[in-house]
Amino acid sequence: MLLEIENLTLLYGRIQALHGISLTVDTGEIVALIGANGAGKSTTMRAVSGLRPAASGSVIRFDGEDITNLRADLRVVKGISQSPEGRGIFPGMSVRENLDMGAYTRRDSAGIRQDLERVYALFPRLLERAAQPSGTLSGGEQQMLAVGRALMSRPRLMLLDEPSMGLAPILIQQIFSIIKEINAQGTTVLLVEQNAQQALTLAHRGYVLETGRIVRAGTGAELLVDPAVKEAYLGVA
Repeated sequence: MLLEIENLTLLYGRIQALHGISLTVDTGEIVALIGANGAGKSTTMRAVSGLRPAASGSVIRFDGEDITNLRADLRVVKGISQSPEGRGIFPGMSVRENLDMGAYTRRDSAGIRQDLERVYALFPRLLERAAQPSGTLSGGEQQMLAVGRALMSRPRLMLLDEPSMGLAPILIQQIFSIIKEINAQGTTVLLVEQNAQQALTLAHRGYVLETGRIVRAGTGAELLVDPAVKEAYLGVA
């Protein structure tokens, strides 16, 4: 078990965003979280990455170690990396500088060069744009950069939050193909995605969140044919 969440509760002020959710991610899996806006998907990701503190009673374990109260930067060192919703690139920095920022916790120069070559192989457009200010990239290129930057920490678990948001259909297909390739190369993926059809087709397993609670769980194939999921998220009655 690479990631284990037990009774995760999270508050925004007096508003309870997560109501004691529990889920697991095994090594080598792609696990999808789907649900409507405000269901708690991105909040779950922020709790795992350490960007939002979990309420008392919550437990987050990574490779068997309790990381519930571990700082976010130390979670990166442990092997958790996030490509955030909205991409979060540094617009005034070049593509290459953004990628270098993804490796800020590392000191292995040879390994960093190897991973930079890996990112450029996955995203040749980033190599073409290496010296270009990131804020001048297209939306699709910025998403590639956000994923590439997350890969530069050499994560064991990658958190991908809405990677297809705002992209044209042809780019969505490309992004999902690359996620599949990243997973095939050995990176475990926890995926938050509004495009439920694409996410569940790609994922080994999935969870459905509604108002901060898990209401469905199963393999991607099972959830694709679940009548309630089809009606609510796949546009099929």
